[in-house]
Amino acid sequence: MDTMDATLHAALGERRIQHLYRQRSHLTSGCAAMITVDGKPQHNFCSNDYLGLAGHPDIALALKAGADQYGTGSGASHLISGHSEAHENLEQQLAEFTGRPRALLFSTGYMANMGVITALMGRHDMVLQDYLNHASLLDGGRLSRAQMQRYKHSNIEDLAAKLDASHASRKLVVTDGVFSMDGDLAPLVSVAETLRHKSGL
Repeated sequence: MDTMDATLHAALGERRIQHLYRQRSHLTSGCAAMITVDGKPQHNFCSNDYLGLAGHPDIALALKAGADQYGTGSGASHLISGHSEAHENLEQQLAEFTGRPRALLFSTGYMANMGVITALMGRHDMVLQDYLNHASLLDGGRLSRAQMQRYKHSNIEDLAAKLDASHASRKLVVTDGVFSMDGDLAPLVSVAETLRHKSGL
């Protein structure tokens, strides 16, 4: 065993001792309220499928029809190989549903959080993030190269103090709507009122 292998095995051993070693469970069913894990039926309390759409039969039929018409991949990004009719139609419907002039789709929530923050903010700006924000929001803040500070979880007083202390001309407050690990809701109304007050609107 070479030095690298020995180092890795020692680190893994430490994780096992600390009960931090993780292993993937073997899932043999689709996403639903009841799933089969390692051959046993289990209640599924860890899914992000909040609306129960992952196994909806109408969506499955639409997916099959979409694969027949468009295939299973675009081959490249929208800016290179073209923006598909299916994506354009969905963006238009989402914009209409939300009452916005336009909507933009991302392939995952992680990509959306990174893409939006890095598009809006730059090196001389300030990003203020709730301390318990999802990792994708924190990564977006770091990748934007803006100054980044984290305020105490759902603490409007701490947020206001950090807004006052920052001399950046542009500031962005970033928070989860629902904090997935704790299940609590962000005080969005209070955050918005604080921003409105600080900006003099």
